[in-house]
Amino acid sequence: MQLRSLRLFAAVAHTGSFVAAAERSHTVQSNVTAHIKKLEAELGRQLLTRSGRVGLTPAGRSLLRHAERLLALHDAAVAEVVDGSEPTGALRIGSLETAAAVRLPPLLAEFHAQHPAVNLELVTGTTAELLDRVTDGRLDGAFVAGEVPLAGWRVVDAFRERLVLVTPSTQQAPPDADHLGRTAFMAFRQGCSYRQRIELYLAERGVSAARIFEFGTVEAMLGCVAAGMGYAMLPQAIVSAQGPRFGVHGLALPGHVAEVVTRFVCPPLQAQSAALKAFVACLNAATDSNAAAAAPTMPA
Repeated sequence: MQLRSLRLFAAVAHTGSFVAAAERSHTVQSNVTAHIKKLEAELGRQLLTRSGRVGLTPAGRSLLRHAERLLALHDAAVAEVVDGSEPTGALRIGSLETAAAVRLPPLLAEFHAQHPAVNLELVTGTTAELLDRVTDGRLDGAFVAGEVPLAGWRVVDAFRERLVLVTPSTQQAPPDADHLGRTAFMAFRQGCSYRQRIELYLAERGVSAARIFEFGTVEAMLGCVAAGMGYAMLPQAIVSAQGPRFGVHGLALPGHVAEVVTRFVCPPLQAQSAALKAFVACLNAATDSNAAAAAPTMPA
């Protein structure tokens, strides 16, 4: 069965007339008649009564219920992917736990205000996990850290972070190599780019066997640092926002260890839904605004 045939059948059912259905569908009566006959031949059932006003047979009433659902699903699918339509449907975004906690709330709130018909879903994970979910279609796009080894995918630089060594508030100087070798680090599970920075930092300090404990949330990591369990390596924005609550602070790290770019990765333009295109546009507007605010002003 063709969707065109179902749409013309529904038009006849609702108007009670082949002529009116043709006018509503911007076609000729003979075309409507041909599609109805084709449907009846395919199904082997009479769908319409033709004595006086056109009506539905029991088989026609049953088909109309299914036809209306199929047509609605078709129209909704088109609305989600066609340019120029108001974005609808679900948008599944992945993010690092740290970005979700501090960076994304203003962006997500702005996007929701602009496109309230889109149902947002936010999933957190490590960079490796998020990249896997984007490439296999479980996520529409994701905020990840560091380089993106995906040729042909769209990548937008979203936020620039500066990692710091998270320590108890009583510590004022970086620990020496001997102390680092005896102390644990709190980090996210394997696949986290921040964890790789921990390993790089320790290796450069001469610590070959790092003790890294895996945690699932930022709050748990900060709480354990505050309790004296060890250290963590997190963005300065996280420490500034939540450090006072936990009694921790951040010590500066070397630039090549500290500086990291959070990037949004998603499929190329021709594979994006209307909702994803709108989200990327909102992200671009936010990054342009942030760049303008950070640019130095020239003296008058």
